[in-house]
Amino acid sequence: MSCRTGCPTQDHGSWGDCLRASNLQLNSGDANGNMISSGWTDKKWNKELDLYASARKQGIQPDGTSTAQVQKALDISEKTGVAYGS
Repeated sequence: MSCRTGCPTQDHGSWGDCLRASNLQLNSGDANGNMISSGWTDKKWNKELDLYASARKQGIQPDGTSTAQVQKALDISEKTGVAYGS
């Protein structure tokens, strides 16, 4: 047989036919193996960085750039009345 090992039918004429029939989806990456971001990921990334930048403008220094880390720093700053990490 010419099919790939994971083929459920094992009835394709060639390995290439088998692969095409599987509708395999490959992730795009650059030459270094880093994933190329999709539009959705870019939007999420930019939203997180915008929130981080907003916190920094207020004098707050979050522990990181993730939404959860920035929101934690914002919440603590609001409760204590002092900019977190300053």
